[in-house]
Amino acid sequence: MTDSLVQKYNIPGPRYTSYPTVPFWNKEGIDVEDWKRTMVQAFSESNAEEGISIYIHLPFCENLCTFCGCHKRITKRHEVEVPYLTTLLKEWDLYCDLFPERPRIKELHLGGGTPTFFRPAHLKEMMEGILQRADICDEYEFSFEAHPNHTSEAHLQTLYDLGFRRNSFGVQDYDLKVQKTINRIQPFEHVEAVTLKSREIGYTSVSHDLVFGLPHQTKDSIVNTIEKTKSLKPDRISFYSYAHVPWIKGVGQRGYDENDLPSADEKRVLYETGKQMLHELGYVEIGMDHFALKTDNMYEAMVAKTLHRNFMGYTAGKTKLMVGLGMSSISDSWYSFAQNVKSVEEYQDIVNKGKIPLLRGHLLNAEDLVIREHILNIMCHFETTWREERLQFPELPECLERLQEMESDGLVTLTEYGLKLPEDARPFVRNICMAFDLHLIRNKPTTRIFSMTI
Repeated sequence: MTDSLVQKYNIPGPRYTSYPTVPFWNKEGIDVEDWKRTMVQAFSESNAEEGISIYIHLPFCENLCTFCGCHKRITKRHEVEVPYLTTLLKEWDLYCDLFPERPRIKELHLGGGTPTFFRPAHLKEMMEGILQRADICDEYEFSFEAHPNHTSEAHLQTLYDLGFRRNSFGVQDYDLKVQKTINRIQPFEHVEAVTLKSREIGYTSVSHDLVFGLPHQTKDSIVNTIEKTKSLKPDRISFYSYAHVPWIKGVGQRGYDENDLPSADEKRVLYETGKQMLHELGYVEIGMDHFALKTDNMYEAMVAKTLHRNFMGYTAGKTKLMVGLGMSSISDSWYSFAQNVKSVEEYQDIVNKGKIPLLRGHLLNAEDLVIREHILNIMCHFETTWREERLQFPELPECLERLQEMESDGLVTLTEYGLKLPEDARPFVRNICMAFDLHLIRNKPTTRIFSMTI
């Protein structure tokens, strides 16, 4: 793709981990009883056959990584662990008490924050508490995110013994100047140690997270980072575009300014360089930002068209119900979304009073459900169809009209009943989704609320 197309389409836009996206959820939120009703509905429709997913948000970090957009709490006080996990298990009990039968877990992911901030023994107690009230599906996947500097052999062995087989290590970039700027200094040797130890223990999928577009990042630093990554050959690689949103994330991202960031054209070179190197190493591009070896089940899911996208990112399988536990976590009942309150103290206070700690949410209407399916198809499979009457909607002609110019620019191929993205147009997938985003079109933001699309 030419630089002119990058300049033309590099505009603020959602990342589409949900539809509607969070800024366009109902202003009045969601009634707790409506939330409970849709949770039970999704559970009843899916638990017996596909099971449920659980996302657990573990928010604590010892240091602030200034590029990070996650909801976290910076502290070196590890006495916060037990009260938080005790509350989290109480929240799980609130949901289990709603369900008409014992839940079956298909997928469970520990995110953060830094999940390996917590002591291995405490993580073990948490998982035992979760599993005390649930069964595990025959085919399941337990995974966790980890900081290489704060992950011990005991962490890896304890979580493996609990059924975890996939982990993800945040690398970002190995260039020391970049690491100092984002306050994330971790030598290659630390990443190497946890990667090799994971494989020695028996983990079947090890992932590394890399980021392009960071302050002071250059083509040379991307090449150096991927050359080092090459020697470890992780099963998956997330190659994310840095989202510079200091108006949302505040003090961390205000530690540097846009003059320290690569320009749009320079950022595109970083992406194209990294992508080409990954392809040469045998990685296949999966959805947006993700790459996997052909031996990994993420690749198999892409081929089988079972790839799914939710608030955890891309997953190899779909469940209708995803329960989010912990402060700021988001749950998805397919028919509605709900996010927990964002402070540790408020979260603990509400749950300890026996209430579900909702901050906000959205009850999807019939139109939302149709558009959500199209956007999921585009984000996961780079195509969608409206041949079935249930996938048609009144504004479809206007959506297709908005895609005409993109078709002329070679970003999408339109047919009578569907569309596809050419392989070299995949970096523009968010722009294609925006043509279907009726909430965004009807309520165009007057201030900047999203990161750039490319």
